Amino acid sequence: MPHIRRFDHVGITVADLDTATAFFVGLGLEVEGRMFMEGEFVDAVIGIPNSRSEIVTLRPPDGGTGLELSSFIRPNHEPGSPDAMSNELGLRNVCFEVDNLQAVVDR
Repeated sequence: MPHIRRFDHVGITVADLDTATAFFVGLGLEVEGRMFMEGEFVDAVIGIPNSRSEIVTLRPPDGGTGLELSSFIRPNHEPGSPDAMSNELGLRNVCFEVDNLQAVVDR
């Protein structure tokens, strides 16, 4: 039976790719790459036909677990409930350890 070798990255879909990228770069992550994703293979993997998205991949300086930020160009985003509960399916949170939490909050 195959085993997980490492935890490679966490993916987050965002509305504003540049703003989200700047936020995480400000926390110390480094941009690894930026590209557009589309085509039959991508559509099959994510289950959305005729999709097109732009992604930015980031990693900490030590090369640990990365972060993949995605922004969909098509199809248009369909907003969910503003009162989503923590137990609903989907990405609930991502935890980063920082040196000074209050300094990050104050930014």
